[in-house]
Amino acid sequence: MTWSSSQGRLSGQAGSAKTQSLNTDGLEMLFRPASVAVLGASIDPSKIGGRPVRYLKEAGFRGRIYPVNPKYKEVQGLTAYPSVGDIEEPIELAIIALPAQAVVEAVRACTAKGVRAALIFSAGFAEIGDEGRRMQEEIASIARSSGIRILGPNCLGVMNSRNGVIATFSAGIESGSPSGGRIGFVSQSGAFGSHCFAAAREKGLGFSSWVTTGNESDVEFSDCLAYLALDEDTEVIAAYLEGCRDGDKLKRSLEIAHENRKPVVILKVGASEIGAEAAASHTAALVGSDEVYDALFRQYNAHRVRSVSELLDVAYACTAGTFPTKGKIGLITVSGGIGILMADAASTAGLDVAALPEPAQEKLRRLWAPAAVRNPVDTTAQPLNDPALTSKFLEVMLQEGGYDLSINFLTHVGLSKPFADRFRALLAPVRKKFPECVAVVSMLASPEVRKVFEDDGFLVFEEPTAAVAASAALVKIGRGFTRASKAAPPQPSPSAKPIPDFPLNERESKLLLSEVDIRVVEDRLAQSAEEAAEAAEELGFPVALKVASPDVRHKSDAGGVVLGLDSAPAVRKSFPRLLERVRASAPEAHVDGVLVTPMVEGGMETILGVRDDPLFGPTVVFGLGGVFVEVLSDVAFRIAPFGEQEAHGMIREIRGYPLLEGARGRKRADIAALARTLARLSVFAAENAGRFDSIDINPFIVLPEGQGAVAADALIVPKADVR
Repeated sequence: MTWSSSQGRLSGQAGSAKTQSLNTDGLEMLFRPASVAVLGASIDPSKIGGRPVRYLKEAGFRGRIYPVNPKYKEVQGLTAYPSVGDIEEPIELAIIALPAQAVVEAVRACTAKGVRAALIFSAGFAEIGDEGRRMQEEIASIARSSGIRILGPNCLGVMNSRNGVIATFSAGIESGSPSGGRIGFVSQSGAFGSHCFAAAREKGLGFSSWVTTGNESDVEFSDCLAYLALDEDTEVIAAYLEGCRDGDKLKRSLEIAHENRKPVVILKVGASEIGAEAAASHTAALVGSDEVYDALFRQYNAHRVRSVSELLDVAYACTAGTFPTKGKIGLITVSGGIGILMADAASTAGLDVAALPEPAQEKLRRLWAPAAVRNPVDTTAQPLNDPALTSKFLEVMLQEGGYDLSINFLTHVGLSKPFADRFRALLAPVRKKFPECVAVVSMLASPEVRKVFEDDGFLVFEEPTAAVAASAALVKIGRGFTRASKAAPPQPSPSAKPIPDFPLNERESKLLLSEVDIRVVEDRLAQSAEEAAEAAEELGFPVALKVASPDVRHKSDAGGVVLGLDSAPAVRKSFPRLLERVRASAPEAHVDGVLVTPMVEGGMETILGVRDDPLFGPTVVFGLGGVFVEVLSDVAFRIAPFGEQEAHGMIREIRGYPLLEGARGRKRADIAALARTLARLSVFAAENAGRFDSIDINPFIVLPEGQGAVAADALIVPKADVR
């Protein structure tokens, strides 16, 4: 094969991937219906079919409730109907609480009646096997053909406390009704959602809306997240995710939330192999690579948490509506030990525990000489005798410290209302004076005391390290909002050629990359030892020899690489030996020749790659070469496409980043050139989505600052060549 023929078949223009659209149409009928029919309604208010009737009544639902059960004339004081078709008035939402075998016909009856939306409590569908999957697919087909929106099956329903829509059978309601709030909640798991509802209620948190999606025959997690992102009553979104079927829809829903400046706090499970298998069997959903999910959340500023308590803590902190970006935190405490604990947690979380300026420290010493006044500021226990001391200290800190966050540890003050009232009266004016600062009080407190402090604009946490973690989350989210507002969009590559459907060798791969301004090392393709020696003379020594073959992907493993050849005789001698090793290792491989390339010296080896993720499409990976990738797995991920600013953030995520900055006597690398290349690679990959399995640029040499960066080797594996 000659290079001219290869170049000729790499022609044309790359296309762009299609994006799936979200579907929030009709979801208003789930969250804000004017009429509700309950199919399978029970006279027993404790049964699954009886609870939604009772809950709707007790919550003061202002619409009409229509129990449907042919066994009864009346259900819980309401007229009952033999079938949904017997109801004369229009129905906006149907709750289906029937055995699985009766559900399909119930859905058909609802569509015949003109019901706008239905939610299905019943289990026994795709989560149990083929027959259940068949019934679920039939339900989905009915939804597609009729336009009815269906939540479930195998879901726990929906709640909207603002209008009394308590369309669930969750036992969590038994111990207390939902209260209105600003947090929208969406969960794929009903039991998890029920637990979070009850846990939030015990913390005094209220939800604007709450929904569990179950098996997602029609309405998916992403649809509900997008609905909440557009909902005027929702300011913060808390979410539980096991897996998704459509990565584009999830991306778009997070993008909508981000565009509307609504923080998304998400607990994604299935990170471990065992966890991923459990998630797939529970929801019959696809679970993608956990690293790719991390990349998705990072790009769209969704804050990932790892526990229920963290989910609720961070969502609660977000209700303050203030997202600082400096991350400079002032700590004030009545306990030196707690001050150290908070300072350690803050430093670990990346917050700046900056010392107070010396003049401010001197002011605090004059107020109370025994105090530790650097930061954390330890007032000792004196404020328990003189509460005014705490407010004076706090005012000096916020006035002169430049902090955009503060945490005030007051131990168990909140358990005594008279005592707490004294502190509140003194602290409230200080809080009002510095509204731009996130102000946290950490103390044990009764619900009543907690509420009055919150009314004054304080966040209240019992556990001081939880207060620190939530504060750090606010900073991370705030920086995400700022980063996105300043980021330039990725630029298309008009000269890009599409990745072909036949196997490519290194040279063809590098040519495609060079078309999108990714710098590649110069090379020559040699068919003989003499040609190789002549090419080496032309390029300049030292050189490398590499087998050119679309069938030999790991050239070093096959003996197909010789490095550091410094003379023509050395090249002539190495050429046949290289081919002999390759033939012995891969006798069936098609060999196009041997590439001669100059050695690139004086730079830092990195690895750039792209994998076509089955859910989220092309995903770019970056890391330093050698031990950093092979042993430490020190890599960063982003979903394509992205711009240079996002690339800079990606580069700075790896633990080895200081080496690029010039640590340990190294020259600072050309990080700007590296970022440009990552962004260009991401655009090229996105424009070729679906056409390739992988793109590897390894090594990618980042030269000293101002000298650029260059791909020393590259291989693109087209989709048709996946093996």
